[in-house]
Amino acid sequence: MSANEDKLLAALAAALLAHPRGTLKEIAEAAGVSKATLHRFCGTRENLKNMLLTHGAAIIERIIFHPALKEGPVRPAFEQLLLSHLAHSEVMAYVAFNWSPDSPFVGDHSWLHYTEALDAFFLRGQKEGVFAVELSAAELTEMFGSAVFGLFDAQRRGRIAPARLPSIIRHFFASTPASDSAY
Repeated sequence: MSANEDKLLAALAAALLAHPRGTLKEIAEAAGVSKATLHRFCGTRENLKNMLLTHGAAIIERIIFHPALKEGPVRPAFEQLLLSHLAHSEVMAYVAFNWSPDSPFVGDHSWLHYTEALDAFFLRGQKEGVFAVELSAAELTEMFGSAVFGLFDAQRRGRIAPARLPSIIRHFFASTPASDSAY
């Protein structure tokens, strides 16, 4: 996929998130392209949705197969994981908000691969003392996903500045929980 197509898909993902029931004309305008360009690019709304989900699956695959996630120092790998999500925030948010348990596959890829890769990464980080051991790796994966995708939505709604996202998530994961008696 070309850089221009990647940018267009990001803009279209943001437009669909902002105007989920918008017409193709409204989506095109929100993405900064003409309706004719949008029609040539994807043809139909359903095809656009499928293109975004397939593109999102390819992004997810690149994230989970990045070598840093499986080996090497955990802190730089976490940074890479975070920056990879942030670099594709519009498409990742579109995929997250349009996936449902009734359709577990995004393109030809299962979300299971994503969660398994993150579980393994967080477990490795726990073993190396980087992440809290009071939480399971699965809980850390769910917290990461919830934090990232929740903050994408907050950014989209104007509640959080885009430049603050990385530091918010870093801070969230740098903190370890206090004992249960503190609650």
